[in-house]
Amino acid sequence: MRRMEILKSRRIGALELRNRVVMPPMATGLATESGEVTEELIEHYRARAPWIGLVIVEHSYVQISGKLSANQLGAYSDELVSGLRRLAESVKVEGAPVALQINHAGVKADPKLTGQSAVGPSAIRGARRMGEVDIQETVDAFGEAAGRAVEAGFDVVEIHGAHGFLLNQFTSPITNRRTDSYGGDLENRVRFPLMVVERVKGETSGRAQIWYRLGADDLDPNGNTPEDAGAMAGLLAEAGVEVFDVSGGVCGSRPSSISGPGYFAYAASAVKEATGRPVVAVGGIRTPEDAEEVISRWGVDLVAVGRALLEDPEWGKKAYED
Repeated sequence: MRRMEILKSRRIGALELRNRVVMPPMATGLATESGEVTEELIEHYRARAPWIGLVIVEHSYVQISGKLSANQLGAYSDELVSGLRRLAESVKVEGAPVALQINHAGVKADPKLTGQSAVGPSAIRGARRMGEVDIQETVDAFGEAAGRAVEAGFDVVEIHGAHGFLLNQFTSPITNRRTDSYGGDLENRVRFPLMVVERVKGETSGRAQIWYRLGADDLDPNGNTPEDAGAMAGLLAEAGVEVFDVSGGVCGSRPSSISGPGYFAYAASAVKEATGRPVVAVGGIRTPEDAEEVISRWGVDLVAVGRALLEDPEWGKKAYED
């Protein structure tokens, strides 16, 4: 039988991936209350790494104010680096490069967990509108978190700009109601994420690739479209983003209005066409055949297998055996 495309090696910049399957970032709730790595979290990733091209570790909060949930992984303090290093090493010893996704929940942050008011681009959902000082502090926090990821040995830093979290809240006209230089037209709405990318680039200094999880479609007539995402991605690529992990915008990762294998692959294809950068397609890819079809139909570089990998750590091994 012809060897499946998804099982062929793929070079992405300086990274050599043994296949085209990515384990996407999925929150586990296995960290400690203060965001520290646990042995259970390490085992979760180590068990799935041996047959996967690249592992993206779940979103880690860059500031206390950006914490979404209890037992969420953290990257906000130097004290967390040793645990993150053990996690990165446990994946890499299995032959898979590893990424750390960094995030701020914005208006979705839980004040009961953070002890602070939630913040966002606008005063929505009870959140406080961010001022210039807040924005700069958060830009610095993303940069410092990226520096910790590099120090811990991660090969990739993925900036989370999707699923209605803070950076996506700025880029979407649904949640960004500002009239200053951070709101209004697309170039203004993407200004804050561009500052984050530039700061992260300064911290990584070529020691780790910069990927961006892009909220490419709000699935709302008042929101961003894949065409808008292509324009934003072009600016982000100029700032230093090397790969786009393309998913939903403020509609979230699993909207009820679309379904089927690779349900956001159309957006990934649009971003690839607009930028020429490699892209990851996501959404409902459960079987090797699903993944193969998504690559063939949409011309994407990598495919993310999420829920199926959660259910079966040996998904990758079985793909090779079939």
